[in-house]
Order: sequence, then C-alpha cells, then structure tokens
Amino acid sequence: MATRTGLNRRNILLGLGGLGIIAAAYRYWPEDGLINPCPVEPIPDSLLQHPLVKAAWRDIDPGQFWDCHVHLVGNGNSVSGPWVNPKMQSARHPIQWLQYAFYFNASCIENETDADRDYVERLKKLMEQMPRGIKLMLLAFDYFHDESGQHQPESSAFHTPNDYAAGIAQEHPDHFEWIASIHPYRQDAVNALRRAHRQGARAVKWLPAAQGMDPASSLCDPFYEAAAELDIPLLVHAGAELAVHGANTEDYGNPLRLRRPLEHGVRVLVAHCASLGKGRDLDEGPLASSIPSFELFSRMMDEPRYEGLLFGDISAVTQVNRAGNVLSGLLNRTDWQSRLVNGSDYPLPGILPLFSLKLLERSGFIDREDSAVLSAIRNYNPLLFDFVLKRSLLFNGKSLGVEPFHTRGFFEPV
Repeated sequence: MATRTGLNRRNILLGLGGLGIIAAAYRYWPEDGLINPCPVEPIPDSLLQHPLVKAAWRDIDPGQFWDCHVHLVGNGNSVSGPWVNPKMQSARHPIQWLQYAFYFNASCIENETDADRDYVERLKKLMEQMPRGIKLMLLAFDYFHDESGQHQPESSAFHTPNDYAAGIAQEHPDHFEWIASIHPYRQDAVNALRRAHRQGARAVKWLPAAQGMDPASSLCDPFYEAAAELDIPLLVHAGAELAVHGANTEDYGNPLRLRRPLEHGVRVLVAHCASLGKGRDLDEGPLASSIPSFELFSRMMDEPRYEGLLFGDISAVTQVNRAGNVLSGLLNRTDWQSRLVNGSDYPLPGILPLFSLKLLERSGFIDREDSAVLSAIRNYNPLLFDFVLKRSLLFNGKSLGVEPFHTRGFFEPV
C-alpha cells in the first residue's frame, strides 16, 4: 500500500519528540500507530463490498444522509479563506503545533502551499467512495469576540469565514451543504444571520468555551429571536473542550446554559451530546457541585417541554475518551433515536490515537472479527469508517438504527 509521506509526518514526530512523548512513555500505545498512512490508491472494492459495510448501509437512504459535523479548515492560502492563529504553526507553542500537525495528517494534506484547495479535494475524493446522494455539512467558524462585540484574533484558534463555506457549498452542490458561524455578541449578528440564511446556511455553529459566548447571556436574546423566526437551528458544543484553543471559558460549555435559546423556541443540537467533562448543576444554584455534563444533557433531554427542540449530535462519541458510560448510555436510550443526529467530526476520525477498536471490542461494543475490517477502512476513508463503526455498535442487544443517519429532515424541514 503506497502512502504519502513528508512534512506532516516530520512535524508530528518532531512535535512528539519535543513533548517527550515516546513509545516507552505510553501505557496504551495506539494499536494503529500515530500517523495516518494516507494511501494514494483508492479503497479496495473488497472493503466497499464487505458484508460489514453492506450491513451498515442496509435501509439507509443516501439522499437523507447529511453529515452534520465536518470541519472546513486550511491554512489561509486561498483568497478569503481560513485563517489559522500563528501559534498553531509555531514550535514555540508545542501543544497547539502538535494539534495542527495531527489535523493536517488526518486530512492527508502534504503541501501547505495548496492546503485549502487540497482539503476540499480530499473531501470530494472521499465522497466518491460513498453512495451518491450523501452530503457533508461544512462548518464555518467565527472569531472569539469580547462582550462589546469586537473580534479578538489573538484569542482565536482559527477562523473559517461564512462566505468561504457558502462558496464551496454553492460550487459543489452535489457534495456539500454548509453551516454558518456567527458570534451573537457581534453588532451585526442578526443581519449576518439573515444574510447567511439567504445564502443557504442550514444551521449556526457555536463553540462557546473557545469563542467566548455565554449561551445564557441576555446579549444573545436578539440572535435567538431571529433564529427562532427563521427556524434555523444552533449546533452548539457543550461539555469540556479539548480540540480547539481559544478563551476556553469552560463554564460556557455547561449544557444547562442552553435553556435560554430553548426557551426562545430555538432548536438546539448539542455537539457530541455533551459527552466530556463536568458542569455545575445550575438548576440547584450557582454554588452547586459539578456533575458529568452528559448527565446534565440527559436531564434536559428528558424534560417534555424540550421535545422537538433539543437534540444530540453523535459525532465523536466512539472516541477513546467517550467509549464507556456515555456510549453505552446513548445506545441504551432507544427512545432518543429520533433525536440523535449523525456527524463525523471530520477530520478527527483520521487521527489514529483518538480511537481504539480494541477498547471498543473489550467493552463489548463491537465484535472481534469486525476490528480488522474497520481498521482497514479507516486507512482509506475516515468518513466511511466513522459511519460503519457506528452502525456496527451493539450493547445489550441495542444499536443505532436508521433514524440518527437520516438527518436531512432536521436541517431541511418539510
């Protein structure tokens, strides 16, 4: 199997060395290694036609399959394209530098000169290996803003403009939809939302802990009123944030802070089902102790008043740091199936250490004979890997059915 090698491989190895992370220091060395091999040849037909893959696609309507969580990143070499904080490209900030290297490797980008274009071309190639009709929803990402509504690049990890995401979706309508990102503190937030809606944005993405917005603040109310009027949902990260540097005001990720948009009638899709970290139980008061964010999310999902308003995005739920009580909890809640919305969190499925098929096997989520097939699929197509893995999960006789993958109706209501 021929593979790409070069800049990203060197960056990752240098970054690991700089951090003192070597094989002997790992208690659990990733079974598939650290570096995505990025084979240059297409995925073998023997994998595409494997019984495990065919079983995953059974009863799935590709025309209803919209992957709601696909990051649109690059390094800013295209006109009006993504911007990346220089800290992420500097060895003087080793953790951010290492993250940047892993993201590029997961995306199989080797040439930084054409990174923006290559990222999109890679997505298109991966889509050619999927059933026709499937779409990826590309995420824009706004800057961190302060309470006066001023953007603060120095406190932002990266920026993907709305116009850039909209342009790519409009250029490739058979492959992509797009999701805007608009900070609610902006003076032009409502106008920007209306403009994005006219451009075809299907939702708005927020990452409060990194972008510096408090979903429970009254500063957001005009935005919520407009979002409810337009019936455009919010895809909001809740729980702990580990992947993106920024303000990282973790309390802003408390799922209970999402009561405010829900009370305004805004449909809210909670990224990763708030599956990491803890949050203060604000229902018990500001001095209450912290409990797992997933428990807070679950509490809200069980409140009848949020039926039809609150939903869970299942991207990243099979990652090694979630493959325990959260994953079993999601599978056990068969009554949530119609309120779960699938996303891949691409390019993260291509970061090899984030997933452990052996752990999933030991925990009883997948069969042993499926692990080798899933590992082989991931080397070629992390989008297909993410889907087949989720459809292969089984716990106490319960699995993810068709509903979480028929996502189009959530974003394009009849």
